[in-house]
Amino acid sequence: MTLLDPRLPDLDVSRETLDRLSHLATLLEKWSPKINLVSRATLEDRWTRHIVDSAQIFQCPRHRRGLWVDLGSGGGFPGLVVAILASELAPDLEVKLVESDQRKAVFLRTALRETETAGQVIVERIEEIPPLRADILSARALADLSTLLSFADRHLNPIGQALFLKGANWKKEIAAAEESWKFSCERRTSITDPNAVVLTIGALTHV
Repeated sequence: MTLLDPRLPDLDVSRETLDRLSHLATLLEKWSPKINLVSRATLEDRWTRHIVDSAQIFQCPRHRRGLWVDLGSGGGFPGLVVAILASELAPDLEVKLVESDQRKAVFLRTALRETETAGQVIVERIEEIPPLRADILSARALADLSTLLSFADRHLNPIGQALFLKGANWKKEIAAAEESWKFSCERRTSITDPNAVVLTIGALTHV
């Protein structure tokens, strides 16, 4: 077994999984300049900024089973990384990637196919999809927390967990969200940015 990153001791993966993630990084470099999957400034350090940053979320759920839905998957983060890790570490986990942009959806399907990874791409707006009843819901760099909670209210199983990667303004976002929502919230400092966090949200109800 090989460590994905020494800062993720719980995620020992095979060489095959590392090869899949490396191929994803290669595809990102090839496609991003054409359809703006991620910012150009982060492409050079894409392994840490995107692969490892996304992989850390895989450690957060209580259980890795059922349905994992990634909202606004874009360049595949964290959803594609979750799907690749699940292939080895949680083979019973179903992963769905929601992305309304047709060009980005083509990239997501291409990446799934070329990495031989199971997953479904849903090309619709988050607000218009029938409720998905996800056991685990994730999003990265998609919207403010209040908006994400409205998405979670629609698509998350009542006893499920939402995992959101948030930047330096996470405290302000929580305070704003608490004006309209009640929820449990655990935070884990990001391993790639000391000012960022992974928020684990549950017990969500509208005020």
